[in-house]
Amino acid sequence: MSGLDWVVLGITLTVIILYGLYKSRGQRNMNSYFLANQDLPWYIVLLSIIGTQASAVTFLSAPGQAYTDGMRFVQYYFGLPLAMVVLCVTFVPIFHKLKVYTAYEFLEQRFDLKTRTLTSALFLLQRGLSTGISICAPSIILSALLGWNIYYTNLIMGGLLIIYTVSGGTKAVSYTQTAQLVIIFAAMFLAGWMVVHLLPTGIGFKDALRVSGKMGKLNVVTTHFDWKDKYNIWSGLIGGFFLALSYFGTDQSQVGRYLTARSVKESRMGLLMNGLVKVPMQFLILLIGAVVFVFYLYFRAPLFFNDAQLAKARKTEQGPALAQIEKDYAIVARQKQVQVKALSQALENGQAGDITLTQQALQQSDRQSELLRNKATILLQAADPHADTNDTNYIFLYFVVNNQPKGLVGLLVAIIFLAAWGSIAAALNSLASTTVVDIYRRMIHKHASDRHYLKASQWCTLGWGFFCVAVAQFASSLGSLIEAVNVLGSLFYGVMLGIFLIAFYCPRIGGRATFWSAIVSEVLVITVFKLEIVSFLWLNVIGCGLVMALGFGLQVALGRPKERVSRGVK
Repeated sequence: MSGLDWVVLGITLTVIILYGLYKSRGQRNMNSYFLANQDLPWYIVLLSIIGTQASAVTFLSAPGQAYTDGMRFVQYYFGLPLAMVVLCVTFVPIFHKLKVYTAYEFLEQRFDLKTRTLTSALFLLQRGLSTGISICAPSIILSALLGWNIYYTNLIMGGLLIIYTVSGGTKAVSYTQTAQLVIIFAAMFLAGWMVVHLLPTGIGFKDALRVSGKMGKLNVVTTHFDWKDKYNIWSGLIGGFFLALSYFGTDQSQVGRYLTARSVKESRMGLLMNGLVKVPMQFLILLIGAVVFVFYLYFRAPLFFNDAQLAKARKTEQGPALAQIEKDYAIVARQKQVQVKALSQALENGQAGDITLTQQALQQSDRQSELLRNKATILLQAADPHADTNDTNYIFLYFVVNNQPKGLVGLLVAIIFLAAWGSIAAALNSLASTTVVDIYRRMIHKHASDRHYLKASQWCTLGWGFFCVAVAQFASSLGSLIEAVNVLGSLFYGVMLGIFLIAFYCPRIGGRATFWSAIVSEVLVITVFKLEIVSFLWLNVIGCGLVMALGFGLQVALGRPKERVSRGVK
């Protein structure tokens, strides 16, 4: 990066940290630290929800996901709007009525302590691991740009974030997320505009979309049904609905966002607006990746987008073979440059025969490129058995660093940090609230002062920060980070959702049956995942269905629950 880029990056990050510290004033007790005194308007709640969900993984991996697999990933969010409606009708009014700090407090009132503790533990496990992955995403950027050791980079990234998260609480997190998103959306708009601007003369946005569509990258909706296919309309609507319902309804990192609202109405407004804007937002981010794919048809793409890994492999005994693959790759790249121009011309003329012929030729060359890339990854693995051979996370980064003007590179690198900080800060805050409220205050130190619990909350935030940084040290080899986060959540979210749905809708099922059905269901979900029977989105449906079915069966075997349980929630 240039000197101007470093200045832009430094100023942006410093301003956000100082703003977060400014908003951290006035923390007196757990209510102000975890719920911001429940005084936030709906638009701050909305932006906080988006900021928590849209981590650096979203902005770093999503364009690369579209580059490699097309835009069908957007179907993953198709079930989200419907989930927001269900949340607004059921979850939000109950949580507000009971005046809880965490979603899991409700479970003890409905069931018993062990069910509350189990659900809290499932949340702490999956959210702690997911947050470590979210820390790793921006660390990948720094290590790739500067050649820094990624382990030290994780420490720096986590340390900067913890500065305002520990002292600030929910209010600081929510307001900094708002400022971060303003910068992020502006920078992503500029990046998208620059992708189109850098296309060859005479090739505009419309032309790029035509070519991208012919190359199969605008596959927004895929209607075929396949249990093992990760992204189609059925897994998106059904699996995505259950995942969104469990994420926003049972994950404290999101529940804690809308519990800060002034009223039930403000919480509902924030959630419903999130349902309206999330799919278009993700669509536009993926569209940037689809256009970047077209850009690299006109201009030669690298053999591997992780420059540092490629340079390292060239110095090993695999270097000569890798050099030959690079030569072959360059020949195919020149063929694609000629073919994409011919395809664009055929599309402009509207000649169906020519369109088909040029499309098939370009697709064939693209397949040859992929075969050469696959051979290269084998050599990279041979050169370094610990190498990350999935370069999806580096595609958008590589384009930005090598093609964007000075200053904008620094701003776009900054948005990766800001997006990461928004989601990580909310996660640390929720991890601390669950630890203090559901474990420490409930089972260890029941009758301390508000000041004591505030200090305990800050120490827990710090402790979870250290834990997540430690997890980040192992996350860089997980491939596409956006998939890794979603797979990890799907292992636990379905079971957690099943527990809550029993609590809301099955008053005749008690705590004992729910607890053991959740234990058995979690084991079965992990088994299904290990055997690769279905794609990960279906794990949310399976986990939820298992808990409810087993809970009903166990309750029949155990007999009628206690009277206080059968009344359910009023």
